[in-house]
Amino acid sequence: MNDHFAVLAVFEYSTEAQIIKSKLDSEHIKTMLADEKTIDTDPLISQAIGGVKLLVHKHDLERAVDIYNAVRRYRKDKNGNDIHCPKCRSTQILMAPPDQKNILYMLFPFFEKSKHQCNHCQTIFK
Repeated sequence: MNDHFAVLAVFEYSTEAQIIKSKLDSEHIKTMLADEKTIDTDPLISQAIGGVKLLVHKHDLERAVDIYNAVRRYRKDKNGNDIHCPKCRSTQILMAPPDQKNILYMLFPFFEKSKHQCNHCQTIFK
């Protein structure tokens, strides 16, 4: 059954995944959650097992991505204004994944400055 599903998004907690799952279900998109019960049992292991995965049927993936991108929260600056991508000017800006290449940042991730990633063109910037 999992061969027919693709991962749409990964969430740290199941409550976040349930909100998006409910929206997709209301649009008649087949969804399921992976690792939900495990993380609900022990939330501290969420990062260790890769979070709660929201799976959607492959036939519905393109439509699910459009819906997810329309309802998800994008980053704002400290004044609450939209952040624009320097490459494509999109306002669909997310927090970039942490840099796992530097041993210092792996041991002390709170020292790493946060970066932004454009959801449209995937450009990473500060």
